[in-house]
Amino acid sequence: QVQLVESGGGLVQAGGSLRLSCTASGSLTMYVLGWHRQASGKERELVTAITWSEGIKYVADSVQGRFAISRDNVRSSVYLQMNNLEPEDTAVYYCAAKFRGTQEWIYWGQGTQVTVAS
Repeated sequence: QVQLVESGGGLVQAGGSLRLSCTASGSLTMYVLGWHRQASGKERELVTAITWSEGIKYVADSVQGRFAISRDNVRSSVYLQMNNLEPEDTAVYYCAAKFRGTQEWIYWGQGTQVTVAS
């Protein structure tokens, strides 16, 4: 089993930056770690993901060039660096994990609010 704890959300002005952190417990070797977000009244969407073992990344078109995912194997943590934030990025951001080769994200953190003021 994997437990995920996010931190680092907050209020930022448009054009600013934030870094979210997600610390995981449990063995992550066979997992993909991802950051999802859910804006008010909208469906949850996958923003970016990384395979824990190889570090292969996926980044959604909507954040390409602005957001970056990274991992720290020693700290069992995954990070989301968000630059040039836009009001449309306002959402609750969730860290999640799934087994490689599967579709379902099975472990979720509690979420952290990111608010971008215009």
